Amino acid sequence: MSNIDIHLLTEQLHSKASTKRRSAAKKLRKLKAKDTGPALLEALKSELKDKRTWETQYHMIMALGESGYTDSLNFLQQIAKQDFEATMVLTAIGDAVTNLELLENHKQISLGKWIDTNNQALIEGGIRTLATNQLIPDEILIRKIISYAQNSGSGNVDFWAAAASPGWPTQLTQKFLEHCLEYSLLDDTKKAAKAALKGKYLKWRPL
Repeated sequence: MSNIDIHLLTEQLHSKASTKRRSAAKKLRKLKAKDTGPALLEALKSELKDKRTWETQYHMIMALGESGYTDSLNFLQQIAKQDFEATMVLTAIGDAVTNLELLENHKQISLGKWIDTNNQALIEGGIRTLATNQLIPDEILIRKIISYAQNSGSGNVDFWAAAASPGWPTQLTQKFLEHCLEYSLLDDTKKAAKAALKGKYLKWRPL
């Protein structure tokens, strides 16, 4: 995509129509271009003023995470402390923050804190980006994630933890994955667990 096309998309982020702003964010998300970060951050700050446009907010946040624009990390960490009626916005924040923290300092700092405070939407997003990017956290965080997944009662958390775990130490994941394979009510969780037990990553595409 040319610079002219990218410029048109960043301009579209300020369209009067939420559908057009959302469409632009989705396209920029696929581009994964760092130089789109400032425009996305500016547009997001404006978008957050209207809770009705949560879908557009979701895709703008995901686009920021995909862009690798680490200058947005502090802002995203701050809004992670807010309450959102649409919890999918928090899931996107969890996803983007975890991804950007890895780029910034090679650690996933916030995810462990979210687990300690039981913020499920943020946790789901954080684990999701570990899965989609095939990331291997340190052993302490892996233990936290597995323990949380085992006790959360959330099918989505179970699924993403299973999907994230193929490259994690087998001694930490095997019992959890075998439990998912035997007892999960979700076919995708069973599929992810079966693959993980073989050390195989599958490709998953979050919304």
